[in-house]
Amino acid sequence: MSTRETPEKPSSNVASDPPPNPLSNPPAKPPVALIAGPTASGKSDLAVRLAQELEAEGWRAVVVNCDSAQVYADLQILSARPTRAEMGGIEHRLFGIWDGAVPCSAADWAAAAKREIAELHAAEAVPILCGGTGLYIRTLIEGIAPIPDIDPATRSAVRALAPEGARAALEREDPEAAARLAPADRSRTTRALEVVRATGRTQRHWQARKTGGIGSDIALHPLILLPERDWLFERCDRRFAAMLDRGAEREVAALLARGLDPSLPVMRAIGVPEIAALLDGSMSRECALAAGRAATRQYAKRQYTWFRNQPPEAWPRQESVGCAARSIFVSLFQTPR
Repeated sequence: MSTRETPEKPSSNVASDPPPNPLSNPPAKPPVALIAGPTASGKSDLAVRLAQELEAEGWRAVVVNCDSAQVYADLQILSARPTRAEMGGIEHRLFGIWDGAVPCSAADWAAAAKREIAELHAAEAVPILCGGTGLYIRTLIEGIAPIPDIDPATRSAVRALAPEGARAALEREDPEAAARLAPADRSRTTRALEVVRATGRTQRHWQARKTGGIGSDIALHPLILLPERDWLFERCDRRFAAMLDRGAEREVAALLARGLDPSLPVMRAIGVPEIAALLDGSMSRECALAAGRAATRQYAKRQYTWFRNQPPEAWPRQESVGCAARSIFVSLFQTPR
């Protein structure tokens, strides 16, 4: 006789166990790596090394640009867009795909990046976001504040104000924004004032209602590169000089020949105004070199401050750019496939 007992059939008046909840073990979120930081901090090199180490483990990895200058086809040299050799055999996307005649806003870039990330995840690849434009990154991760279009009359009236008048008006109409913004930050002061006047709501109100971000849908593996400042600024100086040697003058000459609106982002990119002055004879080569270096350092300082203070505190900050990618992105290499 078998020692195994047959379980009794439960009576019809006894509740059976509930069916398993399919949400109790949700599928893992797809990974996205992020390497951000100021210009010349070594982001591109690290992104390629990370991709190569992932591919050595059997992953497919693709570097996705999140730099507002490197999106433009017109700025191969001045944006320090990676050369084929520097790409190290790794696929790169969203580099040089935008015509300079068309401005690429944060919303435009985020929409393109979302499409690329979705396509790469569908192909079981790991996107590696790489760049230094904090607004692009924030828009992609957090979404966009649904601020209505500002009517032209309000915009014109606000922008006609003197800086002191705009600041005083903001202190009255949106004290929180005035406390947050530096008195000398005219562009952001103007933007905050026109928003509150046109919509009757503050910027903070709209920003609390952001939509369209992918942060909750992905497993983000971020890293902020913040190398020692003297090292960074010396690298900025060397790189701008190298850009002149590599043909940045020809690049700017070709851009100027297009007759584009001077207010376009591509025309205001670091190095373009300085080299344009060299080309029209209003600045010597030595002065253009000094001005370009100074502009690059100032830009790096602003980025450094933004990335030190604005991203979530939980995002790791790394000073050394020479570490093995695997040792930095340990959690990414532990992601199940």
